[in-house]
Amino acid sequence: MKLNELKANPGARKNRKRVGRGPGGTDKTAGRGHKGQKARSGAGKGQFFEGGRSTLISRLPKRGFNNVGTVYEVVNLSQIAELTGTVDREALAAAGLVRRKDRPVKLLARGEVKTALTVHVDAASEAAVKAIEAAGGSVVLPQVSAEKDA
Repeated sequence: MKLNELKANPGARKNRKRVGRGPGGTDKTAGRGHKGQKARSGAGKGQFFEGGRSTLISRLPKRGFNNVGTVYEVVNLSQIAELTGTVDREALAAAGLVRRKDRPVKLLARGEVKTALTVHVDAASEAAVKAIEAAGGSVVLPQVSAEKDA
């Protein structure tokens, strides 16, 4: 079989309907009705047209700023309970617990840990820190600079 011998299955390719080509069904107005904006060629309303009134994006206030806040990758104690030794971003990614590498990691206290772990994360709840320390481990958080006073 060669490329020039390939052809579509019967009925897979249909001819397009040619409207407005004389009597025989879809002639004259070609299914568009009589006159008006939607009867013209190339005409029609935009995607955000709201009947002539001011669109939603125009009516919303434009000043101020939007504080989105920090979005964390959340890891629970029950998820890291099977891990051993030092738990950092690379270990969490290898275990499939962290998906997005551009987001900081936060440790939460759901579940319990029985082994001593050293956990390197960007943030942790107080209960999670207490649970890790009670099991004989430690939580290492990044140092926050004291430039906020200036």
